[in-house]
Amino acid sequence: MSGQRVFNVLFICTSNSSRSIIAESILNGIRDPRFKAYSAGSHPKGEVNPLTLEILSANRLPTEGLRSKDWNEFSGPNAPALDFVFTVCDQAAGEVCPVWPGQPLTAHWGVEQPQVKPGENKTIGQKYLEVMSLLRRRIELLLALPLDKLDRLALQKSLSEIGRVR
Repeated sequence: MSGQRVFNVLFICTSNSSRSIIAESILNGIRDPRFKAYSAGSHPKGEVNPLTLEILSANRLPTEGLRSKDWNEFSGPNAPALDFVFTVCDQAAGEVCPVWPGQPLTAHWGVEQPQVKPGENKTIGQKYLEVMSLLRRRIELLLALPLDKLDRLALQKSLSEIGRVR
Protein backbone atom coordinates (compact mmCIF):
# COMPACT_ATOMS: atom_id res chain seq x y z
CA MET A 1 0.00 0.00 0.00
CA SER A 2 2.97 2.31 -0.21
CA GLY A 3 2.27 5.48 -2.09
CA GLN A 4 -1.42 5.44 -1.18
CA ARG A 5 -2.82 8.88 -0.39
CA VAL A 6 -3.43 9.59 3.29
CA PHE A 7 -6.38 11.79 4.17
CA ASN A 8 -5.84 14.05 7.19
CA VAL A 9 -8.95 14.51 9.32
CA LEU A 10 -9.35 17.11 12.07
CA PHE A 11 -12.12 16.79 14.66
CA ILE A 12 -12.96 20.00 16.54
CA CYS A 13 -14.88 20.79 19.70
CA THR A 14 -14.53 23.78 21.96
CA SER A 15 -12.42 22.38 24.82
CA ASN A 16 -10.80 19.41 23.01
CA SER A 17 -11.13 17.29 26.13
CA SER A 18 -13.75 14.64 25.25
CA ARG A 19 -15.75 14.45 22.00
CA SER A 20 -13.06 15.45 19.51
CA ILE A 21 -10.54 13.31 21.41
CA ILE A 22 -12.93 10.34 21.20
CA ALA A 23 -13.32 10.81 17.43
CA GLU A 24 -9.54 11.07 16.95
CA SER A 25 -9.02 7.88 18.95
CA ILE A 26 -11.75 5.96 17.11
CA LEU A 27 -10.48 6.84 13.62
CA ASN A 28 -6.84 6.17 14.48
CA GLY A 29 -7.87 3.00 16.33
CA ILE A 30 -9.53 1.63 13.20
CA ARG A 31 -6.08 1.74 11.62
CA ASP A 32 -7.24 2.43 8.09
CA PRO A 33 -3.99 3.36 6.31
CA ARG A 34 -5.85 5.90 4.18
CA PHE A 35 -6.65 8.13 7.18
CA LYS A 36 -4.82 10.01 9.93
CA ALA A 37 -6.94 11.69 12.62
CA TYR A 38 -6.22 14.73 14.75
CA SER A 39 -8.29 16.77 17.18
CA ALA A 40 -8.22 20.32 18.46
CA GLY A 41 -10.29 22.92 20.25
CA SER A 42 -11.16 26.56 19.76
CA HIS A 43 -10.64 27.10 23.51
CA PRO A 44 -8.77 23.98 24.61
CA LYS A 45 -9.03 22.95 28.22
CA GLY A 46 -5.34 22.03 28.25
CA GLU A 47 -5.95 18.47 29.41
CA VAL A 48 -7.96 15.51 28.24
CA ASN A 49 -10.82 14.59 30.56
CA PRO A 50 -9.45 11.67 32.66
CA LEU A 51 -12.78 9.83 32.33
CA THR A 52 -12.48 10.06 28.55
CA LEU A 53 -9.07 8.39 28.69
CA GLU A 54 -10.39 5.74 31.08
CA ILE A 55 -13.34 4.89 28.84
CA LEU A 56 -11.23 4.85 25.68
CA SER A 57 -8.79 2.44 27.35
CA ALA A 58 -11.62 0.25 28.63
CA ASN A 59 -12.89 0.01 25.05
CA ARG A 60 -9.43 -0.83 23.70
CA LEU A 61 -9.03 2.43 21.84
CA PRO A 62 -5.65 4.18 21.65
CA THR A 63 -4.87 6.89 24.19
CA GLU A 64 -1.16 7.33 23.62
CA GLY A 65 -0.30 10.85 22.49
CA LEU A 66 -3.79 12.24 23.04
CA ARG A 67 -3.67 15.80 24.32
CA SER A 68 -5.85 18.88 24.40
CA LYS A 69 -4.54 21.33 21.82
CA ASP A 70 -5.46 24.62 20.19
CA TRP A 71 -6.81 24.54 16.66
CA ASN A 72 -4.18 27.09 15.65
CA GLU A 73 -1.66 24.20 15.64
CA PHE A 74 -3.40 23.11 12.45
CA SER A 75 -3.38 26.44 10.64
CA GLY A 76 0.35 27.26 10.67
CA PRO A 77 3.01 26.64 8.06
CA ASN A 78 4.12 23.34 9.65
CA ALA A 79 0.60 21.98 9.98
CA PRO A 80 -0.47 18.94 7.98
CA ALA A 81 -2.59 19.71 4.92
CA LEU A 82 -6.10 18.85 6.00
CA ASP A 83 -8.61 17.02 3.82
CA PHE A 84 -11.57 17.00 6.20
CA VAL A 85 -12.53 19.10 9.22
CA PHE A 86 -15.51 18.02 11.33
CA THR A 87 -16.97 19.99 14.21
CA VAL A 88 -18.41 17.65 16.83
CA CYS A 89 -20.00 20.23 19.13
CA ASP A 90 -22.52 22.91 18.30
CA GLN A 91 -20.56 25.73 19.92
CA ALA A 92 -17.45 25.10 17.80
CA ALA A 93 -19.62 24.88 14.68
CA GLY A 94 -20.72 28.48 15.24
CA GLU A 95 -17.23 29.89 15.67
CA VAL A 96 -15.05 31.47 13.02
CA CYS A 97 -12.38 28.90 12.23
CA PRO A 98 -8.80 29.56 11.18
CA VAL A 99 -7.81 29.15 7.56
CA TRP A 100 -6.89 25.49 7.20
CA PRO A 101 -4.08 24.38 4.91
CA GLY A 102 -5.20 22.10 2.09
CA GLN A 103 -8.68 23.63 1.60
CA PRO A 104 -10.42 20.81 3.46
CA LEU A 105 -14.04 19.85 3.14
CA THR A 106 -15.95 20.65 6.32
CA ALA A 107 -19.08 19.33 7.97
CA HIS A 108 -20.82 19.51 11.31
CA TRP A 109 -21.10 16.14 13.06
CA GLY A 110 -22.46 17.44 16.37
CA VAL A 111 -22.88 15.07 19.29
CA GLU A 112 -24.01 15.79 22.82
CA GLN A 113 -21.43 16.24 25.52
CA PRO A 114 -21.09 12.96 27.44
CA GLN A 115 -22.55 14.16 30.70
CA VAL A 116 -25.64 13.09 32.58
CA LYS A 117 -28.34 15.76 32.74
CA PRO A 118 -30.51 16.23 35.84
CA GLY A 119 -33.40 13.78 35.85
CA GLU A 120 -31.82 11.59 33.19
CA ASN A 121 -31.89 7.89 33.99
CA LYS A 122 -28.44 7.06 32.55
CA THR A 123 -24.95 6.64 33.89
CA ILE A 124 -22.00 8.69 32.68
CA GLY A 125 -20.61 5.46 31.21
CA GLN A 126 -23.78 4.99 29.16
CA LYS A 127 -23.54 8.57 27.88
CA TYR A 128 -19.93 8.04 26.81
CA LEU A 129 -20.88 4.82 25.03
CA GLU A 130 -23.68 6.62 23.16
CA VAL A 131 -21.27 9.35 22.04
CA MET A 132 -18.67 6.78 21.03
CA SER A 133 -21.22 4.70 19.15
CA LEU A 134 -22.54 7.66 17.16
CA LEU A 135 -19.05 8.91 16.30
CA ARG A 136 -17.93 5.40 15.32
CA ARG A 137 -20.95 5.02 13.02
CA ARG A 138 -20.25 8.33 11.32
CA ILE A 139 -16.56 7.51 10.93
CA GLU A 140 -17.43 4.11 9.44
CA LEU A 141 -19.70 5.86 6.93
CA LEU A 142 -16.81 8.20 6.03
CA LEU A 143 -14.51 5.23 5.50
CA ALA A 144 -17.10 3.54 3.28
CA LEU A 145 -17.37 6.49 0.89
CA PRO A 146 -15.89 5.91 -2.58
CA LEU A 147 -13.58 8.92 -2.22
CA ASP A 148 -11.91 8.36 -5.58
CA LYS A 149 -15.26 8.35 -7.40
CA LEU A 150 -16.98 11.39 -5.85
CA ASP A 151 -16.44 14.93 -7.05
CA ARG A 152 -15.99 17.65 -4.43
CA LEU A 153 -19.65 18.69 -4.44
CA ALA A 154 -20.96 15.12 -4.07
CA LEU A 155 -18.43 14.43 -1.33
CA GLN A 156 -19.45 17.58 0.56
CA LYS A 157 -23.09 16.53 0.35
CA SER A 158 -22.24 13.03 1.64
CA LEU A 159 -20.23 14.43 4.56
CA SER A 160 -23.10 16.71 5.56
CA GLU A 161 -25.54 13.79 5.37
CA ILE A 162 -23.29 11.70 7.59
CA GLY A 163 -23.55 14.48 10.19
CA ARG A 164 -27.31 13.94 10.32
CA VAL A 165 -27.02 10.22 11.12
CA ARG A 166 -28.38 9.49 14.60
